[in-house]
Amino acid sequence: MGTLKNQVQLIGNVGEAPQITNLDSGKKVVRFSLATNEVYKNAKGEKVQKTEWHTIVAWNKTAEIIEKYAGKGKEIGISGKLKSHSYEKDGVTRYITEVEANEILLLGTK
Repeated sequence: MGTLKNQVQLIGNVGEAPQITNLDSGKKVVRFSLATNEVYKNAKGEKVQKTEWHTIVAWNKTAEIIEKYAGKGKEIGISGKLKSHSYEKDGVTRYITEVEANEILLLGTK
């Protein structure tokens, strides 16, 4: 059961082009948005599509794969965990929750 703690799996489409950062330490980090879609029927029986946007962060080898193969619009699957942090801007504390991807699955066509 320990492996089920803080486990996230998503399949969706890459939003804007992933942003790559090479850190002074030699590590590489990529940050991008992933859109997931849910389709359901509302109370009137009408088909409704809802899109959720997720911020994805990946490090090192996973970041390199995303940089090379996962451009805007590409369908991918990711597995990872939720990470939350906060920062202060203009006296207001802001909270961010991201998915830290540790595995990626390239889907769709080339």
